[in-house]
Amino acid sequence: MHSALWVSKTGLNAQDHGLTTISNNLANVSTTGFKKDRAVFEDLIYQIQRQPGALSSQDSRLPSGLQLGTGVKVAGTQKIHTTGSLEETSQPLDLAINGRGFFQIALPDGQIAYTRDGTFHMDAEGNIVNSQGYLLEPNITIPDQTNTMTISRDGIVSVTQFGDTTPQEIGQIDVVDFINPTGLQAVGGNLFLETAASGAPEIGVASEDGFGSIEQGFLENSNVKVVEEMVKMITVQRAYEMNSKVVSSADQMLQYLAQNT
Repeated sequence: MHSALWVSKTGLNAQDHGLTTISNNLANVSTTGFKKDRAVFEDLIYQIQRQPGALSSQDSRLPSGLQLGTGVKVAGTQKIHTTGSLEETSQPLDLAINGRGFFQIALPDGQIAYTRDGTFHMDAEGNIVNSQGYLLEPNITIPDQTNTMTISRDGIVSVTQFGDTTPQEIGQIDVVDFINPTGLQAVGGNLFLETAASGAPEIGVASEDGFGSIEQGFLENSNVKVVEEMVKMITVQRAYEMNSKVVSSADQMLQYLAQNT
């Protein structure tokens, strides 16, 4: 069987994965705090038919060899953790991290998840929760009769109550960062989990020691750039067409051999 068929088959498969990655980015262009993915490709093993540097005679060596590639594969997908633009909402429980860091979310099974989505709400008990009802970690409870709530850039939460204009500090929102945030496991719902590749979480105070500041009344937009993704999609489409052309050409060569032998 013509080896070009199998090589182009790997190319078609790789470009299909690339298009899936791009389509997921475009689907999440309006998702708060979303971080875009990038498909990473690498070539497959080579069939060495003539070793580079092998002796061609007693006193000379081959300057180059004969190495036939067997195609391409998707080595992985990489999360790009650049900061998205901030959009003002004026809602007191909308928070954005301007710089490094993640919010901590307590999952029902006891695990801690991490997110850049600062769309928070208040439940029936006054706890600050995310859109799925999971508690912000550390847990902060807004007392009854709260008139205003202020969250400083370093995460200190203070409230004033009706009839009392004196601010009362009720807690502090920590931020967490990782030495390799690309190694976090995306689990959906704008949440990430720690892995061996990400390293252990480093808990810090917002606006200090290189951590980003917390901006109240703002949300972080997706870092997907539509024009960039559209250009990538065109590139993937053309690469897919070229690999399809190789399949067609190899088929025509095999057809010629079958008809003339």
